[in-house]
Amino acid sequence: MERAFQTALWLLQPEVVFILGDIFDEGKWSTPEAWADDVERFQKMFRHPSHVQLKVVAGNHDIGFHYEMNTYKVERFEKVFSSERLFSWKGINFVMVNSVALNGDGCGICSETEAELIEVSHRLNCSREARGSSRCGPGPLLPTSAPVLLQHYPLYRRSDANCSGEDAAPPEERDIPFKENYDVLSREASQKLLWWLQPRLVLSGHTHSACEVHHGGRVPELSVPSFSWRNRNNPSFIMGTDA
Repeated sequence: MERAFQTALWLLQPEVVFILGDIFDEGKWSTPEAWADDVERFQKMFRHPSHVQLKVVAGNHDIGFHYEMNTYKVERFEKVFSSERLFSWKGINFVMVNSVALNGDGCGICSETEAELIEVSHRLNCSREARGSSRCGPGPLLPTSAPVLLQHYPLYRRSDANCSGEDAAPPEERDIPFKENYDVLSREASQKLLWWLQPRLVLSGHTHSACEVHHGGRVPELSVPSFSWRNRNNPSFIMGTDA
């Protein structure tokens, strides 16, 4: 994986790299000592020049599934990989979503995450309004750009039945129904994200296989195949441009 990542950096010269969660196998169980060792190993494998931005969102193997997640694990992750929820680059807004915390049961971390996303929604809405609007108050405006959502769990879909291509799940697995809040986000959480943030694109991981779907007939989502040999025998990634 280290060789593949470093080769991709050298050949493709990206300006921003996104990793969509599950950067550790056992982060949800790690002792402080094991966590420190894993972070050091990750930083060695995914080292990059200072001009390249590396953005990471949390996955269930990093902070646990919802029932395993706690404040300590979330803060430990965010201390290393930042708690940044919104950033802009070349006129494009990106929203980093902690999708593990979108279970919708009112847990403390879940409520905090939803409140952060509502605030992000407000800022995005203000970017579309006239400057100086009393509803938005002072301060710099974001670019007038529908955001790209970056998250570990995919938005709700019934299965991978409509997915195709060499990076899609094997044919014998595509019709297996997905479980809400385990394989994909719930219908309710998915609708909230689409309503609050009105994205132009959603990028997700978790399933280890590629898939392209359109939500409401208009919002595309790309589930990105795993970059790890542990999860598939043809690991992969996707590349995009700002054109």
